[in-house]
Amino acid sequence: MIDKSIIEAENAKRAAALRADYDALGENLARRGIDIAAVKAKVASYGVAVPSWGVGTGGTRFARFPGAGEPRHIFDKLEDCGVIQSLTRATPAVSLHIPWDKAPAADLLAKAAQLGLRFDAMNSNTFQDQPDQPHSYKFGSLSHADRATRAQAVEHNIECIEIGRALGSKALTVWIGDGSNFPGQTDFTRQFERYLESMKQVYAALPDDWRIFSEHKMFEPAFYSTVVQDWGTNYLIAKELGDKAFCLVDLGHHAPNVNIEMIVARLIQFGKLGGFHFNDSKYGDDDLDTGSIDPYRLFLVFNELVGAEGKAGFSPAHMLDQSHNVTDPIESLMVSATEVQRAYAQALLVDRKALAACQDGNDALMATTTLKHGFRTDVEPVLAMARMEAGGAIDPVATYRASGYRAKVAAVRPRVTGGGGGIV
Repeated sequence: MIDKSIIEAENAKRAAALRADYDALGENLARRGIDIAAVKAKVASYGVAVPSWGVGTGGTRFARFPGAGEPRHIFDKLEDCGVIQSLTRATPAVSLHIPWDKAPAADLLAKAAQLGLRFDAMNSNTFQDQPDQPHSYKFGSLSHADRATRAQAVEHNIECIEIGRALGSKALTVWIGDGSNFPGQTDFTRQFERYLESMKQVYAALPDDWRIFSEHKMFEPAFYSTVVQDWGTNYLIAKELGDKAFCLVDLGHHAPNVNIEMIVARLIQFGKLGGFHFNDSKYGDDDLDTGSIDPYRLFLVFNELVGAEGKAGFSPAHMLDQSHNVTDPIESLMVSATEVQRAYAQALLVDRKALAACQDGNDALMATTTLKHGFRTDVEPVLAMARMEAGGAIDPVATYRASGYRAKVAAVRPRVTGGGGGIV
């Protein structure tokens, strides 16, 4: 972990400038009728989960270039996640992926407690074949034509629920790569019926206080058709399964130019928004750092979320889901966590009374200007002050680099070699 003295020393270099910037922003917001302390309190209480797999170097279909100090196992991953939380104070939970992260529950809980972390939604894996499984998922898992293969996939998801119960998790995220690559390869209707039958078995195993999130994805690894391909199909699944079933929105799992914020609004309206996997994309499911390509879209998503705050039953889960090919994963995840907080803070600044008046009055120009007023406000002093007051770093990346953490773990974690393909 990073010693507190390093954080304090780095903060001391920046504290005076931060206070001046914070006070100046406070005066600006006060003129708009906004209490900066109230915004800061909301930002400070907001957290986004870190995926355990995110702290490793990603890759593409063509190659993977491992970085120094790659985590060897889940306990190394948790240590890296602990560093992110210690510097950003924005990532208090870790989302595990099974079977990648299987380990005794008591050991996982002890390590998490040591690092000040807790466990978020569990993630099952039926898009890969594991060494000891009898049936292959090459042609599908929960929707496979073979009943025994489907049963194996159902059993795995139920196993994930049992592991999660021991860790204090309250949700299961199910993403499958099932689909087809050729016209005629599968019957769309029968394939979807098999999927629903399997998911109903998983749903039946949910504890009363759990939720299940189904995740849609337009393409990959099935490129002609995908079983859960868009939010409409996802909504149908959630309605078919029951009150504990919700839709998970991954920002990268949509075609270019799709209006994701409208999808979010629709799912909120009908009570089926389960949560998010935050990332960014240029062409498709690029899994780029959150806010790196289109920060305005991220803000527009949060504009819908802030507008729904206080609505009965509204409690979406938030998690980062990225692949880091050319950056230090810890640095990328820290920046992404702060970008999510930034979008949240900016959305809190939107004058909703004025926006509603513009909408009802058909004043298109002033409606969009009202939104942009929030987006254009530099809220960095709010984010940094919230971090500092919680014991985090004013500048997380600079502090991380000053700590020499990457070099230290590289000295004890064996170097990973090889350039095999794969995103994880």
